[in-house]
Amino acid sequence: MTPSPTAGERTVRVAVDIGGTFTDIVLMTGDAVLHEAKVSTTPSDPSQAVISGVAALLRKLAIPPSAVAEVLHGTTVASNTILQKSGAATGLITTRGFRDVLEIGRIRMPEMFDLTWSKPQPLVPRRHRLEVGERMAADGAVVEDLNEADVLAAAEKLSAAGIESIAICFINSYRNPRHEQRAEAIIRAAFPEMLLTASYAVLPEMKEYERTSTTVVNAYLLAAMRRYLNRLEDGLRETGIAAPVLVMTSNGGMIPAAAASEKPVLVVASGPAGAVVGGTRLARARGDMDAIVFDMGGTTAKAVVIESGEPSMTSEYEFRDGISTSSRFIKAGGYMLNVPAIDIAEVGAGGGSLATIDQGGLLRVGPESAGAVPGPACYNLGNSFPTVTDANIVLGYINPTALAGGQLPIDKALSLAAIEKYIATPLGMTAVEAAHGIRAVANAAMSRAIRAVTVERGRDPRDFTLIAMGGNGGIHAVELAPQLGIRRIIVPPLSGVFSAVGMLGADIEHTSLTAVLKRLDDVTDAELKATMDGLATEMLRRLQQDGYSGDKVALAWQADLRHEGQASELTVAFEAGSGAKAQMAERFLAEYLKTYGYRDTTAIDLVKLRLVGRGLRDVRLDFGAMRPAAQPVTKATLSRAVSFGRGEAFVETQVVSRQALDGTPRPGPLIIDEFDATIVVPPNVTVARDAVGSIVMELAGEMGGAS
Repeated sequence: MTPSPTAGERTVRVAVDIGGTFTDIVLMTGDAVLHEAKVSTTPSDPSQAVISGVAALLRKLAIPPSAVAEVLHGTTVASNTILQKSGAATGLITTRGFRDVLEIGRIRMPEMFDLTWSKPQPLVPRRHRLEVGERMAADGAVVEDLNEADVLAAAEKLSAAGIESIAICFINSYRNPRHEQRAEAIIRAAFPEMLLTASYAVLPEMKEYERTSTTVVNAYLLAAMRRYLNRLEDGLRETGIAAPVLVMTSNGGMIPAAAASEKPVLVVASGPAGAVVGGTRLARARGDMDAIVFDMGGTTAKAVVIESGEPSMTSEYEFRDGISTSSRFIKAGGYMLNVPAIDIAEVGAGGGSLATIDQGGLLRVGPESAGAVPGPACYNLGNSFPTVTDANIVLGYINPTALAGGQLPIDKALSLAAIEKYIATPLGMTAVEAAHGIRAVANAAMSRAIRAVTVERGRDPRDFTLIAMGGNGGIHAVELAPQLGIRRIIVPPLSGVFSAVGMLGADIEHTSLTAVLKRLDDVTDAELKATMDGLATEMLRRLQQDGYSGDKVALAWQADLRHEGQASELTVAFEAGSGAKAQMAERFLAEYLKTYGYRDTTAIDLVKLRLVGRGLRDVRLDFGAMRPAAQPVTKATLSRAVSFGRGEAFVETQVVSRQALDGTPRPGPLIIDEFDATIVVPPNVTVARDAVGSIVMELAGEMGGAS
């Protein structure tokens, strides 16, 4: 093993994002040069692609593993574990009378008239949800003492049933966690190998269903996340990398791998968050303070709104198949997670999404994906069914011979055969018409995701710039923008690996909160200060454990407020000080008007106080200073025939690199081929490269609307 260097010798940062098709790796050297690599994801064990890919890139650059200062990681292990129902055998111990909270949920349907909908099966079956005697009042007073014999008996029964992980969630424990803490101690003493999650440590908030669901999800993920991170850290050490592993959280921060192993519920939406962090920094660098981040990879497409230079955030969301959104408007469709997260809408539409004809004879695209293995038909790895990538190859958008600088051979004939056999012939159309149809259906799904974070949030997408990224974002953005009335598209440098790039701009981040549940006017300044001081003291202690103090610490305050009698809150930021209460009220009323379109004069309740603490990393992403390293780009010719619209003739279109463009706008049509992505510039669009290296496309002609 390579000996560990001193801290001063560690000058290299590595960021890794695991996607459904590719694992993206970005390495930043001390002089801010960014090197990239793409390797096929290894679904059976995602850590294999990370370890081998990082080692190969270090060898290629002749960089010793000991020079790596940190490994930043966005992972889909948690989300895939839920989707595949492959988590630990989980049990729940709860207060007598609350066994069926997971079944009851919110007593709602996501869509009122969808007769095909069925409620997601709880991650803990009823036979493994056991009750014990205890009761806390809403103010934290003990109504009934904990029956310790019940706790031990429940744990023994669950252990005998083969349960690996237990969630503990008692009524009103957010007010007084004493019973949960005692139950936890009893089970740990009797069953030291049992994985445990108590709700007071994960989500000390009101609302029994939300708290129970979040605690159960955490318990369900514990075993898979610990195994994965242990394999990853062990594998990296075997290659000589002794650097710490930091994991991207759902809210765009970083936490040490040990913290992610204890609270995996915080990293369920880890994968998409890196792109949003990077997109936010790029938007600020360009002065586009209102933007939509659109990230389209091989399996899914994601959309997030940036307003006034900050991404939209949520304190709760539902994880589920199909379109995944903040649960502010769509409820009961998935597993509720009450954790801080970037407000992302996600759909199963990516380059690898399979195109099929359903039983009604209609064209369907996704959410099923060919993934990394076997991949699209053109990969020639065993899949004969067409995908969105195959459609793009037939239409001339994507290089018909190879991708990733020649690393991945492409066979256009296989794409053509797949579309003809499974789509064109059954529907009685040509392969080119079918390919346009596949794109149109995929684009409709992706437009829905963008509308979910704009129109459905009371925002007009015509007021925003579209920042497109991911391996396929630059291919589809030019058709999405006109549908939404958007006129400017930005494609950042290293767009195909931008989720990994964005991680370089993230900080260590922790969140602490406390329930208040009082009318805002009744909260005294002394009470507010005492509560905030307690949260700040604990936050500074946690950050100090991570190695951050003094000017390396930033604290940001948030309040969850609602009008009296309402069940849902809105989160607003505020500054500590004598005017904190007035600032909360003012910002809440403004956000309420923006979100719901009217003013309410009812009294305001302060539900929760939240403190976000950031440990500011020494090396951060700077678009003005960074320089992407040159990558080989394989082009069969300097031009290729492209079909830009259904029924239109193929147009011989010039193929160029990003570096061939400058600040002078250039008219399309044009194809920009890169190592990690392709950018399509159709007719009636001008394109230029800005000072930070981004591709800027301006659309002309008739535009669609936001509806």
